[in-house]
Amino acid sequence: MKKIKTHTLVGGVLIGVLLVLALVAALWTPYNPLGIDLRGKLQPPSAAHWLGTDEFGRDVASRAMRAASTSCLIALLTVALATAIGLVVGVLAGFVRGWTDRVLMAFNDTLLAFPGLLLALGVMVIVGANQWGIVLALSMAYAPSVVRVVRGTVLSLREREYVEASRMIGNGEIYTMWRHILPNCVAPVAVLATSMFGWVLLSESALSFLGLGVPPPAPTWGNMLSSARPYMASAVWLCLVPGLCIALTLLGINLLGESLRDRLDPRTEKS
Repeated sequence: MKKIKTHTLVGGVLIGVLLVLALVAALWTPYNPLGIDLRGKLQPPSAAHWLGTDEFGRDVASRAMRAASTSCLIALLTVALATAIGLVVGVLAGFVRGWTDRVLMAFNDTLLAFPGLLLALGVMVIVGANQWGIVLALSMAYAPSVVRVVRGTVLSLREREYVEASRMIGNGEIYTMWRHILPNCVAPVAVLATSMFGWVLLSESALSFLGLGVPPPAPTWGNMLSSARPYMASAVWLCLVPGLCIALTLLGINLLGESLRDRLDPRTEKS
């Protein structure tokens, strides 16, 4: 229990700080994240600029705060869309079975055959490199994993006594899926969605680093890292700040996911 509480506390603090920064940045930042001041470019951390300035004289702290807001929004929307798609397709495939299951899973397996980042790149070529394009592309990349988890859970649930009882008293298939199957898929999907948040954040940062994410000058941690490459030796804070933001966020979400898994898995409580 001490281990679970420690993970919950540390992960909750890290993610809590991230969410607070993201909410504050949506309303206020110390400086204009897009404001250019060439006379103050590449200044090291100081009292005026706590985390220094970049090659255009923009405040790094303000840009990191605004990037947290952008990255969190993209990750939350992507996880929500991928989870919704995975729940609908997974429940239909696992509960209805027959040709519906075969068609849906054949398409799902086709998507799983492609690496997630490669599939996202292909989708973005079609829809364009922008915030909503990233959400759609990453949702299509991660939804097949949710479908697999949900379908496996539904296959074990559809033979339970309470499902048979629901059919015997005359409830329709849609009502049975909604009332008895879907609620029992929440626990495994919640754990997967927590981990997926970190994966999406890392994938979005990778796309932005490659120049295929949110177009500049809008800040994201990935494109901040990309623009810092020529200055890694002379202005190390430019890469340290977004890199630490990504690392601490992934650490926090992984700790929360592990704690959530331990609480929802009774076998972990016994061990």
